[in-house]
Parts: sequence; structure tokens; C-alpha cells
Amino acid sequence: MEESRGEFAFIDWLRRRTPTAKRVTIGPGDDAALLDWSSGAGCIATTDMLLEGSCFVLAEAGPRRVGRKAMAVNLSDIAAMAGRPVAALASVGLPRRGGRAVAEELYQGMREIADLFDTPIMGGDTNSWDGPLVINVTLLGEATSLGVVRRNGARPGDWLLATGAFGGSILGKHLDFTPRVQEALQLHQAAPLHAMIDVSDGLAADVFHLCEESSCGAVLNAEAIPIAEAARAMNDGRSPLDHALGDGEDFELVFAVAPDDGRKLLQTQPISAVLLTQIGEFVSETGIWLAEEGVRRPLPPRGYVHALD
Repeated sequence: MEESRGEFAFIDWLRRRTPTAKRVTIGPGDDAALLDWSSGAGCIATTDMLLEGSCFVLAEAGPRRVGRKAMAVNLSDIAAMAGRPVAALASVGLPRRGGRAVAEELYQGMREIADLFDTPIMGGDTNSWDGPLVINVTLLGEATSLGVVRRNGARPGDWLLATGAFGGSILGKHLDFTPRVQEALQLHQAAPLHAMIDVSDGLAADVFHLCEESSCGAVLNAEAIPIAEAARAMNDGRSPLDHALGDGEDFELVFAVAPDDGRKLLQTQPISAVLLTQIGEFVSETGIWLAEEGVRRPLPPRGYVHALD
């Protein structure tokens, strides 16, 4: 590969387009980046890898949307803990043929969503190979003065609330969603959040994760679950409710609050343009159930699981 089109030329291209950031003391170009962490807040770290053929189809999505998603899924993890994103690192395994053009579009997509949350991309790694596209983003964030919100604090009697609507994300939302970073911070200010998670695997699966970590169970109210229009547009023999419960990649927040705080949130609806809904209640019995037309039945924690033999 010619030097003008090789890895170092791409790094030079990145450096010319990477703006300075107050807390990034050393950015791309050295062996490592240097980040000012003198704020005293705890560091939140998360990472997520996207694989062509498993997480996206490059020919359908295009590299810019893939780059945007790679950054957004990590921002959503920071949101799930009610943290503030600070800086990101990105590593890519590029196809040898046409890899430079793909890399530039990936970067533009990552910057598009990172810039919305004042999150500089301070470094990473670039490789090329004969396989499909691989992109991995690591995101660093910080806790607010209220601390982080974990998965393990739900209590029997707590209400289960959710932002937004669920299902049918394969029709576009899984690529184009905006992570609920600001919404999580607003909720954290508005009421004590006992536990929270972002819905990536599936609503039923992720509520089950909350219950597992909190050593309790939950009953979901079928009639109360907000169903996205995309779920109603699916035409594969499954019901819209089934899509809402199991599709995943909605990247909405579900969280546990005390009943009095839940009532206040539902009455005041403190987040503009995002509806909060009570979709269930936590119970002392372990497991999850779906209550539908007065009948309660066990709900399998269905959602996406990466197979490992």
C-alpha cells in the first residue's frame, strides 16, 4: 500500500480533523493519549465491539451509520449508569480493499454522535485484514455528585418505569438512535433511581438482568408497555407486543423507583419530548412475569444472546 494511503497517512488525516479538547492533554499521535482526570469523580469505563455480519450489514447500513452506532452504544452504557461521557478511544479492523474510504466514513459517523455529547475521540488503533469490518469503541465517563446508578438496587414494591417505546428496531432505530444520556442525568436529578439499565438485548432480557442483580423479580403489565410504530409495521407473524418484549436494540432506559417517586415522575413528565411510562412492578419472588388481561404468566427473558459453544 502506498504511504499516502497507508495507516500513518490516515492517522495524519485524523489528527488534522480532531479538535482540541480541554481535558485531553495529549491526543492522537503519541504512543498513548493523556486525559486530565483531576475532577475527583469516579471513572466509568465501557467498551463494545461491532462485527460485520453479526451487528450490521455494511452494504445496507453504510460505514457512516455503523460508526455512529459504534459510538452510540457506548454512550448508551454511560447513560444507563447516569454518568457523563468524557472521552473515547476507537479501534478498527478494516478491509484491505477500500479500507481508507470506509475508515473516513466511520470516523465521521462516530464524530457526529460524539460531538452531540462533547465527547472527544482521543485515540485508538487502525488495522487492515482480509476479513470483514470490525469496530470497537471504548468510552470513559464520570459519575455526577449523585454517584452512579447500578443494576442491583431494585426493591420489591418499586415501580418499573421506561423511556420511549419498544420493538421493531431492525427497521432503522438500531442504527440511528440517540442515546439517552441527557435524559438519564435529568431523571437522576428528578428522583432517586434505585436501579437502571439500557435496553440493548431486549426488554424482557434486560428487565431480567435487573432482577438477577437485585435478587428480586418483576411483573410487566402487557397493556402498559409502549409499543413502537416500527413494531406494528413488522410483518413476520409475531405480535407487536412480542416484538416489543424481545427485539432489543431499542436503547431506551428502564429503571426502578419508589412508588411515590414514580407517581411524581409520571405526573410531571420532566423530560421534554420523551414519555415516561410505568410498565411494571418489582416483586419479592425471583423471575419475571407478564400480566395480560388479568392473567399472570411466566415471561421468558428472551432477547439477543451471542452464541458461544
